[in-house]
Amino acid sequence: TGGHYPMQEGEVFNTRYQVLHKLGCGAFATVWLCQDMRRKKQVAVKVLKSREGFAENAQDEVAFLRCVSCMKKKDLAGENIVCLLDDFRMIGENGFHILLWRVLGPSIRCLMGNYTAQGLPLPFVKKSLQQVLAGLHFLHKCCRIIHADIKPENILLCGHSRRLQRLLMATLHCDQGTGGRLEGAGGDLGNQLEESDLMSIEVKIADLGSACWTYKPFSKEIQTQPYRALEVLLGLDYGTPADIWSTACLAFEMATGECLFDPQPGKYFSRDDDHVARIIELLGRIPPQIVFSWNKSTKFFSRPGALLRLSRLFPRSLPGILADRHGWTPQDAAAFAAFLLPALHYAPERRASAAQSLRHAWITA
Repeated sequence: TGGHYPMQEGEVFNTRYQVLHKLGCGAFATVWLCQDMRRKKQVAVKVLKSREGFAENAQDEVAFLRCVSCMKKKDLAGENIVCLLDDFRMIGENGFHILLWRVLGPSIRCLMGNYTAQGLPLPFVKKSLQQVLAGLHFLHKCCRIIHADIKPENILLCGHSRRLQRLLMATLHCDQGTGGRLEGAGGDLGNQLEESDLMSIEVKIADLGSACWTYKPFSKEIQTQPYRALEVLLGLDYGTPADIWSTACLAFEMATGECLFDPQPGKYFSRDDDHVARIIELLGRIPPQIVFSWNKSTKFFSRPGALLRLSRLFPRSLPGILADRHGWTPQDAAAFAAFLLPALHYAPERRASAAQSLRHAWITA
């Protein structure tokens, strides 16, 4: 009771959708590849846990996706968000909510498994970020939605040519929760993709299961830890700038293969403590007027700039990390840092918006 539905391959939902195999599993739902027997097409099916609270979450997610579908008729940037095809309730112990999408490819996380050492090719990173930022601008301005969980697992690949669609479809058994390699019929997808193939791949923002309205946040704690904005860490009210912080973390990881912030707990400090410390090491001292305007500031700070449980910090610069650890030229490192730093501004109201980031010289070059 309250858990995942015991899905079986070959099972048919709603007299129409036949289960082929599992695509992924998360904390709140499983995702399955199914055959739409009426339209003779494959679809992605998300089956939420049956606990009552998850049904409410599903209704919220459906509301967000319907808003996206309605608004995308007025703005082509809506094409950068996954499209809901259908939704229905199936009766189980507590009922199960089912959402259907057109099948896309695997996630950016899976693609990164083939480029771990050096990150993804920069032209592809720039093109993908343009689509992510355009999608976020659409969500923020047209739909008044905060995504609240931008990360590589929630950015899905999409191909238009039949060859590329076949390659991507062959990788859909990649477990997005483990960041596995993309194994196609002929080996790693990275070895089969030519540069022209890679540049013809488009990306779409997926999973609005953690989203909220800009005027009605549902939870104080949002975002997966490494991509969590400082204001969320410290308990401040958040808005659309929290998505921009996550996007900067996503951009760094795509370009380098390494998390910008990868906090770990210690014997005398929590993961959150380490996260705040790593942010200060990279971005500098948090101004006192910002520190003590936040609810949880006393949980981390004894006084402005002084962390309670971590006294030794090791300052580092973003261009320095790119040059020393990833072999970037000083010029390339400075240009990329100039794009990232406005998206990581401590004050959310001064952080670059999606539209401003889209106009930055680094991403348009």
